Amino acid sequence: MLGIRTVLWTLSVALSVVTGADFKAHNCSEVRQASIAKGFSFENVPLQEMSGDHLRVCPQGSTCCTSEMEDKFGQRSKLELENLVDETSHELRSTFVSRHKKFDEFFLELLENTEKSLNEMFVRTYGKPYMQNSEVFQNLFAELKRYYTGGNVNLEEMLNDFWSRLLERMFTLLNSQYVITEDYLECISKYTDQLKPFGDVPKKLKAQVTRAFIVARTFVQGLSVGREVASRVSKVSSTPACIRALTKMMYCPYCQAMPSVKPCNNYCLNVMKGCLANQADLDPEWNQYIDAMLLVAQRLEGPFNIESVMEPIDVKISEAIMNMQDNSVQLSYKVFQGCGQPKPSGMGGRSTRGISDVFNARFRPYSPEERPTTAAGTSLDRLRIVWSAMQHSLIDIKEKLKLFKKFWSNLPEDICKPHRVTAGNATDDDHCWNGHTKGRYFPEVLKDGLTNQVNNPEVGVDITRPDTFIRQQIMALRVMTNKLKNAYNGNDIYFQDSNLLTFSTFCYVSALF
Repeated sequence: MLGIRTVLWTLSVALSVVTGADFKAHNCSEVRQASIAKGFSFENVPLQEMSGDHLRVCPQGSTCCTSEMEDKFGQRSKLELENLVDETSHELRSTFVSRHKKFDEFFLELLENTEKSLNEMFVRTYGKPYMQNSEVFQNLFAELKRYYTGGNVNLEEMLNDFWSRLLERMFTLLNSQYVITEDYLECISKYTDQLKPFGDVPKKLKAQVTRAFIVARTFVQGLSVGREVASRVSKVSSTPACIRALTKMMYCPYCQAMPSVKPCNNYCLNVMKGCLANQADLDPEWNQYIDAMLLVAQRLEGPFNIESVMEPIDVKISEAIMNMQDNSVQLSYKVFQGCGQPKPSGMGGRSTRGISDVFNARFRPYSPEERPTTAAGTSLDRLRIVWSAMQHSLIDIKEKLKLFKKFWSNLPEDICKPHRVTAGNATDDDHCWNGHTKGRYFPEVLKDGLTNQVNNPEVGVDITRPDTFIRQQIMALRVMTNKLKNAYNGNDIYFQDSNLLTFSTFCYVSALF
């Protein structure tokens, strides 16, 4: 049902036409000048107003427009809407692009420098025995990187495997006077939980690493999804009804010899709410996604901080090695009880000795402040500087994300700001273009979203056919929000590959129709 104000406004427009109020002939020279200033190159602009019976969009009374002019105005209107949405969403899109790149580079740099720091420290501390077994640690970091970059890695299983491999290598080194076969190593693995050769370090480190990497990967993935959704939704696909409404709003004043008259604010809002109805429907899911991103950002600053886990990982692993060193005799004894005495290797009477003998240097744990100012120390200092910058970036992205809430439903208001598209005054007055003449715009401004456009007085909108493309973006946000909420709680969800996600999105969209 149309509002009473709309009905009265329609009657007043009709009355003005009947009384011939707007049929006074005007000179069209101002229209010619304004068209040239806009970059149009019309073959012919009438010198004076003529009958507008040939027009299909603009009022058909007296006009300064030919059919060619109206067609080109329509083409330009479509382009201008695309440019307006692109311009309005520029900060949103550039923020997601730049922040995704920055955080991704940081986490990868953190992994790379942590591996370098551990390698340099272990070479210095353990020398050749470490270098002969360094692939165990290289595999650890390779798997952590593969997980972070989206690989199908079960963090808990991978970390358990790392400690198992480390136990096998160390037990073999500690008992080099025996022949340690693959079967014997498999037997040892059965007693790992019972023996706890590395103390509580594996359990604590697993919990810390798992939570931190889940949060880091999910946060960067969230920025990536936000970047892609913003980029895709900002590319507007205009319907013929929308283009007609835009032409009527932006360029029909030219045809009425009033090229300097801007649209009324509320008139512009109704046109934009009709043209961008599907974009507004993205907002509820978008807002939930923003809230979930803010929660995960808190985790990055707090207990799930990946930097606080990765920086001392070399010290923590060394603490585990020291724990096994201190208990090497008891450990070997218990293993021999459970798995049997292995065969002598024939290397002579070497008895079971501490790992300090094997590595030619007894390791003692020390705090990061005690590290020498070598390449390793420099790398750590660099990480602290980078992490400090990341803390500032986290504050920045949190503030940006808060500002981006309700972005898509606010798009019409942002586009229709005074002096951008509409008249100088944000409120309707008698000096703006109302779609028919210069005067007040009476229809009420509609609410946001597709279903609220059923009675849009300016744009014919088929509310029974939601935009499939927008629905796909809604699904992408919904999937990502679910992952973010799980990451906030410390739970991992396998990131589906693009084909599977596309299929699930297709199923979701199909169910809407």
